[in-house]
Amino acid sequence: MTAAFLILAAYLIGSVPFGLILAHLRGVDIRAHGSGNIGATNVGRVLGRKWGALCFALDLLKGLLPTLAAGWFLGLVRFDGAEPAATSVSAGALLVWLGAMSATVVGHMFPVWLRFKGGKGVATGFGALLGVWPVLTAAALGALLVWLVCVKLTRMVGISSVLAALSLPVFVLVQAPIARALGRVDPPPVWPFALVACALAAVVVIKHRTNIARTLAGTEHRVGRRA
Repeated sequence: MTAAFLILAAYLIGSVPFGLILAHLRGVDIRAHGSGNIGATNVGRVLGRKWGALCFALDLLKGLLPTLAAGWFLGLVRFDGAEPAATSVSAGALLVWLGAMSATVVGHMFPVWLRFKGGKGVATGFGALLGVWPVLTAAALGALLVWLVCVKLTRMVGISSVLAALSLPVFVLVQAPIARALGRVDPPPVWPFALVACALAAVVVIKHRTNIARTLAGTEHRVGRRA
């Protein structure tokens, strides 16, 4: 019952369409402008960078906060400076935590309020990964670095998001040997996190298939252009 509640609550919070809400405050139906997507990139393209940044922050928080809350409830996240208990709890609790994390991203991509037509999950996914503290935080920051470098080089957010998503499982897999090299003899098991990272990467790539097609055709949107 607890697992179902945490995962359902995370999904419903992830389903809140902040991009659509912010655009409505400006009298715009974001689904009828730009790419039609409700995510931060299209909001910024249509309404301007400040609105896009606000949408990104809100989408990030709806991934971060439910994930942190679920981890705290399950005893996996500590806010008192003590070592998180992720290495000493049951595999079941760990899977529930990852389930809640994934549910926020699924909620953003397939929101119940919008007949399951949502965003592409990048900002919410980044926030959710940060929320799996500290196990996936480093991997999330590594993927963010890949995204920033790719945006700088290509000025294309979509393909940069795809490359960042594909880098995520790699960062997850290298965390365990790095943790051992730094003296942490009992890092959390890698396989649950690697599986979730691969699944999220696959969904993000699928959600960006139109961006991939436009990139190959040379017609992809570039940063700095308003719709």
